[in-house]
Amino acid sequence: MEFRLARIEDLKQLKIIYKEIIKNMNKNNIQIWDDIYPCEFFEDDINNKRLYVIADDEEIISAFALCDNNAGEAYVEWSEKSAKAMYIDRLAVNVEYSKKGIGQQMLNKAKEISKSIGAEYLRLFVVDINKPAIRLYQKNGFTKVDGVYDEVFDDGYVLREIGYEIKL
Repeated sequence: MEFRLARIEDLKQLKIIYKEIIKNMNKNNIQIWDDIYPCEFFEDDINNKRLYVIADDEEIISAFALCDNNAGEAYVEWSEKSAKAMYIDRLAVNVEYSKKGIGQQMLNKAKEISKSIGAEYLRLFVVDINKPAIRLYQKNGFTKVDGVYDEVFDDGYVLREIGYEIKL
C-alpha cells in the first residue's frame, strides 16, 4: 500500500468510491454527505495539495483532506485556541476495506504530516450522528471539546458538528 498526495487522475475513482461510501452511510441512517459534499471539493483539494490517499496498486482505499483552517473553528473551545493546528476533513475508507484499521492508519499519517509542518494540534469536526467516526476518533486519542458548530445550509438544513482534537 502506498500513502501519497492525490493526483488529478484519481478524481474519477475518488468520486466513485465516495458515492459508495455515501450510499452505505445513508443505508445506516448517517445522512450527512450528498452529491455535492464531499465530492465537489476534491479537485480543489488536489490542486492545493491537501488531499491524501492510501492506494493499493491503482485502487484507492482511503482519503482525507488536511487543511489549515475550518469554518467551525471559532465555535468551539479548543485547548489552546492560538496554537498552530491542522484540520482533518473528508476522511473516509472505501467500503470494501472497512474494519481493517485503515482509518487508524490515516489518522496516524495526518498526525505525522501535521507535526512535520509545525502544528501543535490535529483537529476535526464530526457530525453528532456519525457514531462510527466518533468511536474511531475517541479510540485514537482525540478529545471532545466544548461547544457545537451548527453548519446551516441554504435550504435551512443544519448539521450539528462536534470538535475533537489531539495534541501532537
